[in-house]
Amino acid sequence: MTDKTILVIGTYDTKDDELGFLAGVIRDQGGRVITMDVSVLGDPSQPTDYSKHDVAEEGGSSIAAAVASGEENVAMQIMAKGAALLTARLYLEGKFDGMIVLGGTMGTDLALDVTAALPLGVPKYIVSTVAYSPLVPGARMAADVQMILWAGGLYGMNSVCKATLSQAAGAVLGAARAVIKPEFNKPLIGMTSLGTSALKYMITLKPALEARGYEVVVFHATGMGGRAFENLAAQGMFACVFDFCTQELGNHINGSSVSAGPDRLTNAGLSGTPQIVAPGCYDLVDLVGWEPVPEKWHNHPQRPHNRLLLNVILNQDERKMVAHAHAKQLATAKGPTVLLLPEHGLGEWDREGADLHDPEALAQFLTDLEAALPQNVQAHRIGCHINDATFVEKALEVFDGWRADGLVG
Repeated sequence: MTDKTILVIGTYDTKDDELGFLAGVIRDQGGRVITMDVSVLGDPSQPTDYSKHDVAEEGGSSIAAAVASGEENVAMQIMAKGAALLTARLYLEGKFDGMIVLGGTMGTDLALDVTAALPLGVPKYIVSTVAYSPLVPGARMAADVQMILWAGGLYGMNSVCKATLSQAAGAVLGAARAVIKPEFNKPLIGMTSLGTSALKYMITLKPALEARGYEVVVFHATGMGGRAFENLAAQGMFACVFDFCTQELGNHINGSSVSAGPDRLTNAGLSGTPQIVAPGCYDLVDLVGWEPVPEKWHNHPQRPHNRLLLNVILNQDERKMVAHAHAKQLATAKGPTVLLLPEHGLGEWDREGADLHDPEALAQFLTDLEAALPQNVQAHRIGCHINDATFVEKALEVFDGWRADGLVG
């Protein structure tokens, strides 16, 4: 087994023992370690490979400036900027294979910037006392970051802390040894959807696109999936997107915490990526199933999906808000944009005979959406359901036309 090098980052003035233990376990398992200190006030017991001065200077500042600020938040942002830039440079220079950051709230704040600076496929771990908590904003999480809850990690070593850190050491080293990094030797297509009980187009669309020589990545549009999709779209990773489940936009404007953020349905367009869009499951808002239902939804029909997820059915005024939100987001697009509007339904649950079937409400939504569309969006009404073969055929017709015109590589 080829040894791998792990970059270990943390505040060595306050977490020296913990970071040393973590590095020791990695070395005991045959891995190599390089260390980076992101402290401000104190110093480590032994020199690190990259000192706090190296970190601050990489970001165009200094430890003296961080100290002089007199503010922990300002000082840590100086270190976060430097650590992110230094980590990115070291990776490009081939200095490490995976990285791990240790911290409380300060260290986690910095870690989010550092992990976001690395490309997809680089093992990136955050061991945090606040992992999975509401303090960690989904919008700042790298698409493939791994988080580990640091039990008993607030201050000093103990047996509980060692159990967590030893597993974290094994996780990052194992990931560095096992990872199959994306090669991107085929053009990449990003697609959004829900599970096949609601949306089924990817079952036939994915193999059809693969037969054309593309790799297809399908994102689960339940908040974090949409964030990952938007993150990669903003980087220009996709040759084209098939964004057929935009329900997260409705979630966001209706105040649900199951949100992909305010930039949902914008980043592909802003990067100039050709996009084919359909407002899949436009009539639903997702809520956290185990939380009390907010009062604003008490008079709305509800559909429990499972113990984690509750669907609320929107009324006509709320659907009109969703229509206008689509138009507003798509207006920012700089690349080719086509909106497909199936006239027979936008989710398996609104088919004729299903419990959410409401043809009058659907017709009004499509009318509202078309009326609000900016000139840069080309709309196509289709006499079918979003899960019908005709929908897939129309999407491929648009895509193949773009290929023929050289708009999609």
